[in-house]
Amino acid sequence: MARDGVIRVEDLLRSPALQLRLVAGAAGISRRVAWAHVSELEDPTPWLSGAEMIMTTGIPVPRSGAGQRRYLERLDDAGVACLALSEGLVVPPLTEAFLMAAQERGFPVVEVPIPVPFMAISQEVAAAVLLDTGLRLGAQLQVFGAVQWLASGNLSTAEIFARLERLSGYSLYACTRQRGQLLDGVPVPPPSCADLIPSALTSPPTVPGGYVLPVTGPRGTAGYILAMETADASPAGVSVVQHIATVAALQLSMQAHEREMLRREGAETLAEMLQGALDKAVVTKRLASHGFSAGHALILAIVRPAPSVRPAPIVRPAPIVRSAPIVRSAPIVRSAPIVRPAPSVRPGHGAADYEGVVDGLAQDGLPQLILRQQDELYVLIPDDETAADALAGVVGAIVGRSRPFAAGTSLGVARREAQWAVARAVEAGRSCVTYGDDRTERWLTSEAADLRALVGEVLGAVADYDQAHGGDVLPTVRTWLEHDRRTERAARSLHIHPNTLLYRVRRFEQISGRSLASTEGLAEVWLALRATATLPGDDSVTLGG
Repeated sequence: MARDGVIRVEDLLRSPALQLRLVAGAAGISRRVAWAHVSELEDPTPWLSGAEMIMTTGIPVPRSGAGQRRYLERLDDAGVACLALSEGLVVPPLTEAFLMAAQERGFPVVEVPIPVPFMAISQEVAAAVLLDTGLRLGAQLQVFGAVQWLASGNLSTAEIFARLERLSGYSLYACTRQRGQLLDGVPVPPPSCADLIPSALTSPPTVPGGYVLPVTGPRGTAGYILAMETADASPAGVSVVQHIATVAALQLSMQAHEREMLRREGAETLAEMLQGALDKAVVTKRLASHGFSAGHALILAIVRPAPSVRPAPIVRPAPIVRSAPIVRSAPIVRSAPIVRPAPSVRPGHGAADYEGVVDGLAQDGLPQLILRQQDELYVLIPDDETAADALAGVVGAIVGRSRPFAAGTSLGVARREAQWAVARAVEAGRSCVTYGDDRTERWLTSEAADLRALVGEVLGAVADYDQAHGGDVLPTVRTWLEHDRRTERAARSLHIHPNTLLYRVRRFEQISGRSLASTEGLAEVWLALRATATLPGDDSVTLGG
């Protein structure tokens, strides 16, 4: 009666010794029966592994239509092959809702005559399973050999899983917990099976038509293996699927190791590029080995933990000192650095999801070089919208990006641009800033000498004053202007009293000889402040010829 050691519901229905009668669910009579078991539990699904024929005298079957439908749906969702009800015992009248559910789902419901003991059905199934056990054992032994395929390194992941599909009798899929690709070359579940992937870490392994099992990664459950029975095949059972999940975990570990090796090589390359230690030919060759396309523009980004700001006490305003107007003198070129305000960051807080950056770029298949320096990540990526979106979406971080530049170009300019952009993001309270977002910079000259002269003439005296007195006049004015001269907002950003801020603004006007109430003075000061960001040189801007 059984074919190749596989017995199905239709085989049991054809057995003259069993005399089973089909009550509903004719569309599902081709379902395979792996075991026949008596259960009088209202919900036996936690103890099932799938493909069982559940036999009952009717004790657990509810009397209401809604209850009967829920009972049937639970069994079907757990992968039960068939429900066998004993004729004439305590089975309640079967409702229309129950029969309609069986028809809709193609879930076979059969009636067992009183003279036929449940043991007879169990023996019939066991006889067929005995032959099937030998076939499964052979499949298991061959699947265990997959470890040797991994060790040989001669087969790709796609080739290994194609062999596992043929041996196991299942169509295999793999995905992350977010339904993304887990293993290179292994398809994710199709849309029709997407709902079979568990939303919780603890879930039963059985699903209609197969099994879903977790795949362990370096940081816990990385994803799932979905095994769906293949038509006209002999499925090897849950133990084989469990071993396939183990193979997937090993492959995932090897894949992670390979990626980590590439990351380390990439970090070394990026460090040497930042130091200017590589010539253009070597840079081009190494970028190509990491998947960068020849001739494609690049972007350098800096990812920094978002600051967790500690509220500072309100400082009493300093007295306003009146003094005589300062007469403008001839331009003097200064050499003091402009001091930028540092945010008040609580130590030990604001950790960014750096692993999320690395994993996000890797999962999207984007080429990247990543170098970690203390609490910052330097990331070299293609000038690509997908890569930019992956960086912009980093949780708990701020990102500064350079303008696109050609491969082989020195990273000195791109590094300064990224540093300026990330500092601007901190000051403005934004999560991501790209250098060049400020439209003012387009009007500045590209001549470094002219920029230094502008900065020295307009801001040099104030920078000298701050350095000599440990003051914050220049940073305060810059923050005030960046907040569009909104005193309350700028004061909150600096954690000072608004009157203190206004005092520093007036002090700036006195020292620089420029009124920020006049259009000419305001424009000149703003352009000078923007020029400090574009000056080539060290991280701190030097005012000098």
